[in-house]
Amino acid sequence: MTDTILVLIEDTLAPVDVQHLLALHEDEELAYHVLVPADSDRPLLPTIVDNLGLGEIKGALERLRGKEPTEREAVATAAEQLATTLAEFAAAGRTATGEVVDDDPLPALRAAATAQDAREVAIVTYPHAWLDTFHRDWASRAREDLRIPVLHLYSGTSELG
Repeated sequence: MTDTILVLIEDTLAPVDVQHLLALHEDEELAYHVLVPADSDRPLLPTIVDNLGLGEIKGALERLRGKEPTEREAVATAAEQLATTLAEFAAAGRTATGEVVDDDPLPALRAAATAQDAREVAIVTYPHAWLDTFHRDWASRAREDLRIPVLHLYSGTSELG
């Protein structure tokens, strides 16, 4: 039986992100299952802090005005991110499966960890000043909830969260 690594992402994985994930277990044949949340309800304060920290004034103003993607737009974006990410795994010579999940991915992550009998979780996100600092990010919450190792990688880098 092949061990499964769950991969929770907030954006399409770049080839470098896939390479970082595969390099963690170079000599093993593993199954990868990718979860992509349909993010239609971003938290107000953490999102604005992140936008301002990155100099994205327009994004902060839009969020302050309550501009959010509709559920349909969020699902379509997540489906596109999933398809592109699965193609990146295929381009790297690995097969991966995946699914689009609800806005809060932790219940789906918990269910997938049980259903897949996952060995570990890799969470790939951008840095989030507010959530990371106060340990309310997905990885911190997953570590509190799951009984398997959780690794947090920052997208596009080899930095750990």
